[in-house]
Amino acid sequence: MADLNTRISDFVWANLNEKHVNGKTDPFWESLRETGTELWLDTGDMEEAEANWSAEMGALTTNNTLINSEIQKGFYDILIFEAKHLLNGLPLEDKVKEIAFILNARHGIRLASKFRGYVSVELHTDTAHDIKAIEYYGKRYHEICPDQFIVKVPFTAEGLIGARHLRDEGVKINMTLGFSARQNVVVTRTARPDYLNVFLGRIGAFMMDNKLGDGSGAGERAVISSQNWVTALSAQNPWQTKLIAASLRNYNQLELLAGTDVFTMPPKVAAAGRKSLSGKFTSRTHENYDVSLYSSARDAHIGKFWEVDDSVLRFSQRLNTKLPSSGAELVHIAQEEGCYDMFPSLTKEEKAMMAKDGKIPVFSNWQQKIMDGKIGPDTLLTLAGLASFTADQTSLDQRILNIIG
Repeated sequence: MADLNTRISDFVWANLNEKHVNGKTDPFWESLRETGTELWLDTGDMEEAEANWSAEMGALTTNNTLINSEIQKGFYDILIFEAKHLLNGLPLEDKVKEIAFILNARHGIRLASKFRGYVSVELHTDTAHDIKAIEYYGKRYHEICPDQFIVKVPFTAEGLIGARHLRDEGVKINMTLGFSARQNVVVTRTARPDYLNVFLGRIGAFMMDNKLGDGSGAGERAVISSQNWVTALSAQNPWQTKLIAASLRNYNQLELLAGTDVFTMPPKVAAAGRKSLSGKFTSRTHENYDVSLYSSARDAHIGKFWEVDDSVLRFSQRLNTKLPSSGAELVHIAQEEGCYDMFPSLTKEEKAMMAKDGKIPVFSNWQQKIMDGKIGPDTLLTLAGLASFTADQTSLDQRILNIIG
């Protein structure tokens, strides 16, 4: 397989001819950078990225949804067909996964070459609960582009362990699908990644769509709490972990969360902010934003997004002291420390319901489990995000199958 991996790496790099984008200095983005915030664009679309790129921006991030969107445009159909012959002899299922890896790597290399910044690349969703697969594909991404690729690993029990192994071997890691301060305390102490996340827009959407509140303040409060915890924990460590306020939904969040370690900005949000805001930024990382909650949120445990209790601190400290060897062992430790709602076991019917709900779960479907402490609202959004990415990965895989026969 080693020889095949080398051929795949050569194939990914072949005939690369991207014209470098020289971003111009922009006082607007320069002011935001001066608060300490790194600026990343959240897109895989080359034209969108180029239209919004400036000298102050340092990275692009992709995911299964964004990559699938690019693949479905048909630009890579010929590459898929050519890759088929490179992988002769592999079982069909393995061939599909390898081509999906090739597509992610190739698109990532194009972005890295064109914009000369970091690029976050995503693992196939089939690896989410497989430590060996996380390590295997994570190392291969790193070998292809060690200076610019950041490997995204999802927040699962196995993901925490796999990410830590990769990080210990020098692979840059972005721990993705995080939604709360308590998750990020666990991630910082366990996986020790370069980056971790709060996908704040989905927190507000979860509240609005389920009529738990008007959506204001909750995502922002989760980011501020996470930032303060991650900063404090990183100060105690020989490594540094940075927080990403991920996939901003509203340009006002550029001001509300200025000073956060990293913003990932969809191009439309970046453009709207550039057009509408004054460009006079100051750090807001010590704000305590009010959260609008309706009476219907009484049993939703919304505070889980920004609160960190003693059980989480005990759990994360145990993982920091000794890394478990398996996801099952990690989950057992979580339960021993009273963190029953962080890594729940779902029935087949519940998984199907999760997939049907999409990125924003229907609260009424999960209300009783949340009330009983069997699943947290942050955990719910993590699992929903993974299910949504899985659907997009399936769509990408199906396009590959349609082409290779």
